[in-house]
Amino acid sequence: MEKTWRWFGKGDKITLPMLKQIGVEGIVTALHHIPNGEVWSFEAITEMKQYIESFGLKWSVVESLPVSESIKYGGAQRDELIENYKISLANLGRAGITTVCYNFMPVIDWIRTDLAHPWADGTSSLYFDKIRFAYFDCKILNRERAESDYTADELRQVDELDRSITQSEKDELVDTIIVKTQGFVNGNIKEGDQNPVAIFKRLLQLYNGIDRDGLRENLRYFLAAIMPVCEEWGINMCIHPDDPPYQVLGLPRIVTSAEDIDWFLQAVDNPHNGLTFCAGSLSAGLHNDVPQLARRFASRTHFVHLRSTNATPDGNFIEASHLEGRGHLVDLVRIFEKERADLPMRVDHGRLMLDDADKGYNPGYSFHGRMLALAQVEGMMAVVRDEIKD
Repeated sequence: MEKTWRWFGKGDKITLPMLKQIGVEGIVTALHHIPNGEVWSFEAITEMKQYIESFGLKWSVVESLPVSESIKYGGAQRDELIENYKISLANLGRAGITTVCYNFMPVIDWIRTDLAHPWADGTSSLYFDKIRFAYFDCKILNRERAESDYTADELRQVDELDRSITQSEKDELVDTIIVKTQGFVNGNIKEGDQNPVAIFKRLLQLYNGIDRDGLRENLRYFLAAIMPVCEEWGINMCIHPDDPPYQVLGLPRIVTSAEDIDWFLQAVDNPHNGLTFCAGSLSAGLHNDVPQLARRFASRTHFVHLRSTNATPDGNFIEASHLEGRGHLVDLVRIFEKERADLPMRVDHGRLMLDDADKGYNPGYSFHGRMLALAQVEGMMAVVRDEIKD
């Protein structure tokens, strides 16, 4: 597999020369300065492509060309926004960039409640605590009928937490869930927005009446509309699984399991309609056997995210070492190296370690943590390639 790295553009503190030194081959990035829904011009795309190539690297994957909320909930601007999306895809194709990662998660992207959960070795990682998330949902967001999504025991623990949580902890929970993990790239809410909870509640209301079937139909509509452009330019669309892979905040999630993946692949049965196989997102759901999913969907996978989690029956999960956890990355490397060795792959959500903590890196995207993960995965790949050769 091609070793790629998510890079956030010219303002990223991790520079392209740094990535060249550690063995990165391809760059995963986007035109983050262009607002969601606006057209990516051919000129802007080629300028970024040439900049990346000037360092001896290639722009391997677009992550992401964001899908606007109006497309997801089927709003009045849907068709206009899809037309813009098609123009951007054609411009990417003209520039020779043909792998596009995107997601169809309503309102909120990946969710964590702690951005620096401590480990015994002094490193830290992202963490999801279901009770603290339920507290945010029931006590801070005050979402209507939120309590019905939790068990009696979980609600009891929420009430216990309510008696001890400080205002600064509440503020940090809001900042973590709906600002820092969302706003650093193409998010609906960004740093500096006033009253993010009110903004977030208005966004949730856009999905009133949209259930799983409704969201599925909106995904099918979007994919059917863009596939002719993908066929013309050879563009592979690869949807990212929901993170975590289950319903949250009363919103439908529709890329959570084998049944979900089967559905969207068959709904628009075109080889350009494919999957970003994110082992971390999928492994956060105890219902998912990650290596089994990889074997089943390898032929329709266009991009691989190699990370792993440890999940527990109480609903909590944490980023695991790339050598451990429910992602079983060694097994995945064997599967994809044998069946799809041409795929771009990137490591994801590395530990916060060494002197990364004070660098201001985006959550989950530290330098040393991902560099360690890349070295671990590169070792796996070398062993597997020897196995295949023998």
